Amino acid sequence: MSDSPGRGRWVAIITGTFSILIAIVYLLLITFLDSRGPMSPPPNEAMAVEVSVS
Repeated sequence: MSDSPGRGRWVAIITGTFSILIAIVYLLLITFLDSRGPMSPPPNEAMAVEVSVS
């Protein structure tokens, strides 16, 4: 192998930093989506179900 030990170290640092950034973005996205409140069900018109009353 012609790779120097220093190169592997930098690859590990960059990969770890990228992984941590992805985790932080994910946590911020989940926090934002969760702060919007509970989800309400869609109206009956959106379900494309025809209701017939006799």
